[in-house]
Formats: sequence, C-alpha cells, structure tokens
Amino acid sequence: MRRNHWFVAASLLGIASIQASGQDQPRDPGTARTESDAERLLREEVVRATLREGLDTFRYDTFGDEAFWGDQLRLHEAIAGARLGGVGKGLSPNDALGLGLKIDVAALPPRVVDALLAGTVDLDDPAVTLALLRLDAVIGVTGFFGEGRDRRSGRGIHPVDPTAPLQAVGIQCALCHSTVDDSFSPGIGNRRDGWANRDLDIGVIIAHAANLQPVAELLGVSEDTVRTVVLAWGPGKFDAELFLDGKGFRDDGKTAATLIPPVFGLAGVNLSTWTGWGSIPYWNAFVANLEMHGKGSFFDPRLDDAVKFPIAAKNGFGHVTSDVDLISAKLPALHAYQLSLPAPTPPPGSFDVEAADRGDVLFSGKARCARCHTEGTFSEPGWNMHAGSEIGIDDFQALRSPDGRYRTAPLNGLWTHTTGGFFHDGRFATLDDVVAHYDTFFVLGLTEPEKGDLVEYLNSLPRDEKER
Repeated sequence: MRRNHWFVAASLLGIASIQASGQDQPRDPGTARTESDAERLLREEVVRATLREGLDTFRYDTFGDEAFWGDQLRLHEAIAGARLGGVGKGLSPNDALGLGLKIDVAALPPRVVDALLAGTVDLDDPAVTLALLRLDAVIGVTGFFGEGRDRRSGRGIHPVDPTAPLQAVGIQCALCHSTVDDSFSPGIGNRRDGWANRDLDIGVIIAHAANLQPVAELLGVSEDTVRTVVLAWGPGKFDAELFLDGKGFRDDGKTAATLIPPVFGLAGVNLSTWTGWGSIPYWNAFVANLEMHGKGSFFDPRLDDAVKFPIAAKNGFGHVTSDVDLISAKLPALHAYQLSLPAPTPPPGSFDVEAADRGDVLFSGKARCARCHTEGTFSEPGWNMHAGSEIGIDDFQALRSPDGRYRTAPLNGLWTHTTGGFFHDGRFATLDDVVAHYDTFFVLGLTEPEKGDLVEYLNSLPRDEKER
C-alpha cells in the first residue's frame, strides 16, 4: 500500500498555518505552542520521502507505457537489430548518443567505466546498447528482458539474465526533461533533472519503430506519412498536439512541433506549457496518459471539441480510464519533485556582470520586459497568457490549445537551453534576435549597446547575489 506522503504533508502545513495565523484563539506569547522535535522530524521525513518518491517516478517510471512503445510499436526490435532478434542494423551506443540519448555515468559499474576509459568497449555494437539498458544507464529509456510474466526491467531491482532477449522498451519523463553534464564524455555524465534535452531527436527514434501502424490508424494516414511528419521535427522538438488535431505541419510548410521546455524553476508559475493548457499536475497527467501512452486516468472535456481536436474527440482522449491505473497515485510526489528543481545559476564568467547590471535596469525600465516577466518567477502571477497579436507573432500554435494564447515563459535558466532557438518553435535563433524583435514590435528605441546589456542580463538569470 502506497503511503500518501503528500496528504500528510498538506495536513501538517494546514495545521501549521492555523497555528501561525492565531485564528484558533488568542494565546499568551509565553504559552504559545511551538512545533515539537517529533513533529519537525516527522514533517522533514515526509518531505524527504515525497521527494524520493517523486525523483523515482520522474527518472524511472514508465507508467506501463512499454505496452505501447514495445508491444505495439516494437521499438525494441529496432534497438536490438536483426542479429539480436530484432530488425535492421540495431542501435549502437554511438548511434544513440548521436540521436541525443544520454548515458548516466552513475549507473555504470567501475569495471565498465574502466573499460570505456581503456577504449575496449565497442560503441558501435548494438549489443552494448542492450547491456547499458540492463544497467538502466540510458536516461529516460527502460529495457524489459525475458519472456511473458518473467519479463523484467533493467533497473537492478530484479537480476536480469544477460542472455535474456530484449522484449520491450518503455520511456520516462526524464527522456525529454533530463540531460547530463558531459563530465565523462559528450552525452555521458551525471544527470541534470529538469533540463530540456535539446539534443534529443525523438522524431528519428519514433521513425525507426518496427510498426507504426497503430499511429497511422489513429491519425488516418499511412505509415510513410507518419514518418514524414516525425522526421520533420528535428532535434529538441516534439509535437504534443499531433495526437489531438492531426496537424503535422504549419500553414507555411514548417513542422508543427515545438521545442522541449525545461521543467525546473516552475514553483509559483501557474500554467506550465508553451500554450497554457493547465498546471504542472495537469500536464503530467496529460503527457503520461496521452503522449507516453501509459495506463492511467485522464479527464478534460475540452478535448471533446471535434472541430479543434478531431483525433482526440473521436478517440475519447478527454475521458481516459484504465483497468489498472499506474499513473494517478504517483502525480502528487512527481509534482513535488518537479517543484523542488530550481533553475540553475549560470557558471561564473559566462556573462558580463557589469553589462548584466545595466540590463537589469533596462529590463524593468526602458525595455518594459517586467510588464509581463515579473521578477521572482519571471512569468506573470495569475493567468499568464497572451494572444499572438500581443507579442508580434502568428497564432498557429496558440490556436491548437484550448485558450488560443501563449504563456509568458519563465526566464530563469535560459542559458541552459539556447540550442534550437527561442520562443515555442525556435523561430528566433538567439536572444539577440528576441530582443531585436521586441524592440521593433514595441517601438522601444533601444540602442545596440542597450540590446547587448539586456541579453547579458537574460543570460545571467537566475542571478547569484554574489555576482552583483
């Protein structure tokens, strides 16, 4: 039976807030009750347990989606290759790293690390990829080995027979929303949870699945068309609305996919995606059920709109239930863990401190950025949404969402995800381009040095007070 850590934590916080407010009854300051050591220790343990559970869910839980990625799409066959019981040439570690998949160096035994350093591991052999999956070292991907009810994941919870065939793969939140620090070599290092994996070419990975017929049938197109759509995404992009409206491309012929966003620094931010949709727990449930294709429950009657969301309405995606729900009970701890991820401060020396200080003044003054990007969250408290016409861009992507608007994106940690460009679709290659766009659209009259100062300020977020 799962412990409801979040309920306990909320109850303790509720009691604490009543005591702090003094609304129960007036007390003499000398007799006011303070938190006991036992209560404090219990509260701290509840928080620790909740965050541990959330971390485990974020990094390792497939929510049962191996039934889709493995049993239906048979992605594992393309990973294994024909020599190891699959199809095609297989996916070698070098191929995987080239597609933006990351390796968790902490999951590698010392003997494997030594072999990698010695250059005795064949990184062009798909068998080594399977070995990494058995070690649970491929971030965001879990391999399942063995037959039938004996099928086991590579998490190390159950011993995996080194001769057992790869029978399925599942994916986790960490696939798109974690990367590594490259401390061992490019693509291999310590985890950075919450960072957007802008190297990940998820479209190419999907295109290699042995069977795309389930997706083709859902969208009412051929498998070749599905491959054309997903191959157009490019690194660092994914189209979460494709399974809702079936739109693979914009009116101008460009991909309808959007950049993978970070999931750190979201504490205090209301809506959590490029075009709103809902809160963090809403989007976790949405993605786990409708995008990862896990087994759970999801309710959103807005998806019954057959004009805006024809695929979703036809398939009842706003009313999802499962015989066994592997998602819903995990959402509270997952939410708590995500809220605990701070936006990372930029490395020392990565920006001009004096220029950033001048940019700080411009941000709240002449450049008028703080009208929407309120300091603190650098989004807007409340309903942080704007029409495309308010920010000088088209509304194609906004109109694919229920509210038809774009969210005011938080700015902390921009320096971590410059690859792929800025705004939801990467239309502005650099922050200089973003500042130039707003300078023109809002007729700000910024000088070139002022634009440069503003960019330095954006690159400095979140500010370390020691840098000031």
